[in-house]
Amino acid sequence: MKYIIIGGVAGGASAAARLRRLEEDAEIILFERGEYISFANCGLPYHISEVIPERDSLLVQTVAGMSRRFNLDIRNFSEVQSIDPDKKEVEVKNLETGKTYKESYDKLLLSPGAQPVKPPIPGLDQAKNLFTLRTIPDTDAIKAYVEDKKVKKAVVVGGGFIGLEMVENLAHLNIEVDLVEMSPQVMAPLDLDMAKIVHRELVNQGVKLHLEDGLASIEEAGKKLVLSSGQEIETDLIILSIGVKPENSLAKSAGLDLGPKGHIKVNDRLETSKKDIYAVGDAIEFKGRILGEDMALALAGPANHQAHLVADIMTGLDRTYKGFVGTSVAKVFNLTVASTGLNEKKLEALGKKDYESIHLHPMNHAGYYPDAQALNLKLIFSREDGSIYGGQIVGTDGVDKRIDVLATAISGGLKVKDLTSLELAYAPPYSSAKDPINMAGYVATNILEGLVDIVHVQDIDQIIDQGGLLIDVRDPEEVAAGGIPGAINIPLNDLRDRLDEIPKDKPLYISCQVGLRGYLGTRFLAGYGLDAKNLDGGYSSYSQWHDEIPNSYCSQGKDA
Repeated sequence: MKYIIIGGVAGGASAAARLRRLEEDAEIILFERGEYISFANCGLPYHISEVIPERDSLLVQTVAGMSRRFNLDIRNFSEVQSIDPDKKEVEVKNLETGKTYKESYDKLLLSPGAQPVKPPIPGLDQAKNLFTLRTIPDTDAIKAYVEDKKVKKAVVVGGGFIGLEMVENLAHLNIEVDLVEMSPQVMAPLDLDMAKIVHRELVNQGVKLHLEDGLASIEEAGKKLVLSSGQEIETDLIILSIGVKPENSLAKSAGLDLGPKGHIKVNDRLETSKKDIYAVGDAIEFKGRILGEDMALALAGPANHQAHLVADIMTGLDRTYKGFVGTSVAKVFNLTVASTGLNEKKLEALGKKDYESIHLHPMNHAGYYPDAQALNLKLIFSREDGSIYGGQIVGTDGVDKRIDVLATAISGGLKVKDLTSLELAYAPPYSSAKDPINMAGYVATNILEGLVDIVHVQDIDQIIDQGGLLIDVRDPEEVAAGGIPGAINIPLNDLRDRLDEIPKDKPLYISCQVGLRGYLGTRFLAGYGLDAKNLDGGYSSYSQWHDEIPNSYCSQGKDA
C-alpha cells in the first residue's frame, strides 16, 4: 500500500507515525512545503517572550529523526500543486530546485491546515512591521524584529487565542500593548458575561483595550493605525490575528466538496467526496457532537485525534469519528480561561431556545486551606432533559481540571443530574468534598426539578424598575461594600422574624453574594407560600456584568 500525506504538524505527522505502527511494509510519503514537519505551534508566542527560551524545544520531530525512526519518505520544501483523483496521482514542485514531478498513491491524506486571514485593509501591504503568527519562521521573524528594532509599542489586532497570548507575551517584554477587537468581546468561545472578567484582567495588566472597533487603515508604513472609530494609534509593531481560513486550493483542484466557508467536507470516516482521499485538521468541516451542526475547529487536540483515527481507517480498521465538542483553554496573564461545548451565542444562532445557564463562584479548593480563590463557572444545559450544552470557567488554579470534567461529561452523554454523583478527587489543597462540578450539577438539578427558579443579572435592574422587589439576604456589612440599587436588606437569618415586612402583592427576587443563600431564602419563603426567584450568581455575577472599563482604556468608551 502506498500512502501520500500532504502537510505535517498535528494532523499529517501524527497520521504518518500511526500508519507506520500499523503497517511496517507500507510506502509512506509525507510532503511539506515548509522546512518543519512537526512543531509545537501552540508554544510559539511563549518563545517570542523567552518564557520558552530554547527554540529547539518547539520542534517535536525533525525530518531526519522522524524519517529514521518511522522509515518515512519525508519531502519538505515540496509543494503539492494539484491532485488528480481519477489517475490517483499528485503533481509536486520541489521548492529548492524548481523541478516538478508526479507521484502516484493508493490512498491520500490531506492535512493542509489553515492560513491567517489578511483582509484588504488600506496600507496593509506597505506595513513592514506587520506580522502574523502561524509557523516557526513567523516566530523567528517577530522575535528578530522585536529585538532589532527595540520595540516599545505594539498593537495586536484580534482578541482570539493567538491574539491574547501575543498580548501577554509582548507585555512580558515590557512592551506597551493595545488590543483591537471588532466584536464587543475577546475570546469568542466565551459569552460576554464571562469575557468581561477577561477584559478586567487585561486592563489591570495595563493593556489598552479597544472593543467594537476595527482596523480601518494602516498609515506611515505601519507606524500609525487608524481605527473605525477614527482613533489613531502610534505603534512600532503590528500583530494581525483576526482568524484563519482553510488551505483548500488542493481540495478545489481535486473537485472535493467544500462547506460554505471553504472547509473540506468529510464523513464519519474522515473520507472526502472523492474515493481514497481523506482529510483531517483545521481544514475540515464535520458535525458537532452535541447538536450535530456543521462546524470547523482549529485546535490541536481534535487534529491529533483525527490523525490517529484516520490512520486506523485507511488501514482497514473499523473506526468512526464522533465529531467536535470544542474544548479549549488559554492563559491570560493571571487567569486561566476555558470553555467546552456550545455557548449561548451559538445556541441562539442555531435556534435552540430550551437552554438555561447558571453561574457559580465556588472556591478552587477548600476555603479553609490557604490561598483559596474563586472560580467563575458557567454551565449551560437543556431545560427539557438536562443535557449539557456547554461550560465556561474563568479563574486561577483548578480551571483546566473542571473544564475537562465537563468536556468528558458531554462526550459521555451525561446529564446535569449525573454531575451531582461524579466521584471526583478530593483533598483540601485541591478541591472540596463537594467539588464545583458537583455543585453545578446540584444547582441545575434544583432548577429542572422545580425547587427553585432563577432570574439573570442582565434582567434584574429592569425588573426592579418595573416594580419587582429584590431582597438582599447578605449581612449588612456585605451590603455596605456593594449592593444592587433598589434592593432591600433582610439578612437570611432574620427572614423568619421579618416576614411581615415582605409584600405579598409584588414579584419577589432574592440575592446574596454568589447564589447559595439566595437559594436558601427562596426555599424558606416557599415554605410560607411565597413565590420568589433567586438571582443567578448573586452580587458577584451582577458586579462582573456591570463592571465598566474606564473610557481611557476603550476607544469608544464601551461597557466592557
